[in-house]
Amino acid sequence: MVATLRCKSLFAAGAILGAMACTSGPALAKDWFPYPVEQWDPPFDMSSPRKKVDYTPLPKASKKWSICVSFPHMKDAYWMGVDYGVVEESKRLGVKMQLVEAGGYTELKKQISQIEDCVAAGANAVVIGAISNDGLNNLISEIRKKNIPVIDVINGISSKELSAKSLVSFGEMGAKAGEILAKAHPKGGTPAKVAWFPGPPGAGWVEAGNAGFQGAIKGSAVQVVETKYGDTGKEVQSKLVEDTLQAHPDIGYIVGTAVTAEAAVAILKSRGLQDKVKIISYYYTPGVHQGIGNGSIMAAPTDSPVIQGRIAIDQAVRILEGKAYLKHVGPALFVVDQSNAKTFNTESTLAPANFKPTFKVD
Repeated sequence: MVATLRCKSLFAAGAILGAMACTSGPALAKDWFPYPVEQWDPPFDMSSPRKKVDYTPLPKASKKWSICVSFPHMKDAYWMGVDYGVVEESKRLGVKMQLVEAGGYTELKKQISQIEDCVAAGANAVVIGAISNDGLNNLISEIRKKNIPVIDVINGISSKELSAKSLVSFGEMGAKAGEILAKAHPKGGTPAKVAWFPGPPGAGWVEAGNAGFQGAIKGSAVQVVETKYGDTGKEVQSKLVEDTLQAHPDIGYIVGTAVTAEAAVAILKSRGLQDKVKIISYYYTPGVHQGIGNGSIMAAPTDSPVIQGRIAIDQAVRILEGKAYLKHVGPALFVVDQSNAKTFNTESTLAPANFKPTFKVD
């Protein structure tokens, strides 16, 4: 059974004009491909031209390679989706996978140490979801000197010595959230006061997301009255939301990370503000999916993180085996709102409900 992509224009209330609502067709754990992606050429430059291609991974690895995967943390269910992707693709290809997680976006030194230990233990390739855009560059240089491939997954790394990237433009993710607001509150229209929570300071995806969001609302009737950065743990984001509501009781929207959105649902309900303040996430998690379904969250774009994880593992194996590979690819983005939430196939984005954090594949 082959995965297909079905798209329809979104012109329903609350959706982005001209955006495409896509639902991936039948996708099985052992047969998720070919999957439609965008390829950047030249690679490693998010402003490069892109072309649409269908991604097909190798049928099987030629040997049981050992792949080290490093995540910033597992506190955010978004990373559970990426975990599911790397685990299932490692199993399908028949390679070993060791996953380490640093515990949060303040733990750069720990992430570096964990990766060093992975390499010392004999990893043939390293896949990194980076805490910092620039902070891992020296380490990557050292790893590459040992002829070990390094793949940048999800978050973005500025090093030019990377072997491949499996990620999307978080600038566009932020822009899609901003476009929802700009369409609802165009220049000369009803003003909207917005609190914006882009995520942890210094992370590449956050810097890109912030730039995309700010660019999308420029010239509209949207006013950002507060911007608050912070780690994507629920406790941190809850406090940021509560502090902002205290300082700005008249805001109309809370926009930010999926953890922000999930935390805001409960906080607004406890204050009786659920009908006054709307919530938009700029990426997708099970909590966001549930919120869109029940109307407590307005919308969110998805970057298909399960697929990004799968592709990163396949890129690593292709490089190790000297096979042809795409150096910089990522799934096409699309927005999910109440008009298409019930038809959205979550297999590209969310781990199954019964999936538990998995750190090793033998």
